Amino acid sequence: MDPKLVPSKVIECAPVGPLSPYIEPYVALLNEQGFTPSSVHEQIRAIVMFSQSLQRSGCEIRDLDEFVTERFLSDELKDRWPHLCAPAALRRLLGMLRVVGVVPPSKPNAPRNPVQQLTDNYQRFLLEERALSPETINAWVRFIDKFLSERFGAGTLKLSKLRATDITAFVQRHARCHSPSQARKLVTAMRSFLRYLRYQGLIEIDLDKAVPRVARWSLSDLPKHLPANAVQRVLDSCDLETSTGRRDHAILLLLARLGLRAGEIVRLKLEDVDWDNALITICGKGGHRTRLPLPADAGQAIASYLHRLKNREASRRSSCSQTLAENASVLTLCNIQSLSMSPLLAVCVLRSQESELHHMSFDILQRWNCCRPESIAH
Repeated sequence: MDPKLVPSKVIECAPVGPLSPYIEPYVALLNEQGFTPSSVHEQIRAIVMFSQSLQRSGCEIRDLDEFVTERFLSDELKDRWPHLCAPAALRRLLGMLRVVGVVPPSKPNAPRNPVQQLTDNYQRFLLEERALSPETINAWVRFIDKFLSERFGAGTLKLSKLRATDITAFVQRHARCHSPSQARKLVTAMRSFLRYLRYQGLIEIDLDKAVPRVARWSLSDLPKHLPANAVQRVLDSCDLETSTGRRDHAILLLLARLGLRAGEIVRLKLEDVDWDNALITICGKGGHRTRLPLPADAGQAIASYLHRLKNREASRRSSCSQTLAENASVLTLCNIQSLSMSPLLAVCVLRSQESELHHMSFDILQRWNCCRPESIAH
């Protein structure tokens, strides 16, 4: 085995399971075919994982076939690295093992039933004519296979017998078992398949119009309301003894009390805060500027953070934006690792800024008291 092509960690873990004697011949085969070191690394890693799976299940080399590899890919590897190269690597491995005689020749494929033949043709159409990704094709074909199996079973495939009620009933029956995004994939696959049948002349009616729509209410996936005690738990998680904790506390108070967006906080300047009248000017979307009352606790949090920074170089940016502008992705990408809070609560706070009604802060906004000049004079 050429150590230049396979990292030492992979070589060390390679002698595991029944495939360990065949790792080196496989690497030699990849060398002959001109694969890059990174590709060799990924393929060997996939084979090592497959060999470990065989050892756990007690499967021997002579029992290997396409069914065993497909079961490993679908049940164990799934979306784990290196799932992209694994199918081709295992096919190549099976071919090599059959050449050397340790694995029996592949069995002739059993005759495909009419449903399988139709889904095979549809799958080929999506790949060659529509150029869809393999992931999308596999997802769509699973829906179509289920539909055809439920409608026709093992009987004769009579597509002319399809009716709008069959399609509607299938979608209504299965859409409720999926998330909204998966349900939309289901109806998209059904429309595509029915248009394919019409395009191929297998049906005479445009049944794709019978596929019902999946309701998608605006902002339905956003949190409608976050209780005041949950918001308080997020605020209490900030360590006010540290500069980062005071920064986070000020940012979260502006989010919770005023429902501001991250970009609005980033654009804040010192002159946007009217300390004498307890007002704050927000630069929103499209450059629109709005004056809002500054809650007492938010004003105190800003003043506290500014007070700790009084010995630093003067800046035109406010306490929040001074740090947030340097790390705007903290909020805009919901990368909450830098904030000292519960991840679930933080996501709720951060996502709530997207809602125009800012339901999260409703309870607190009802009870806020605008800060007075004397309360933050220190």
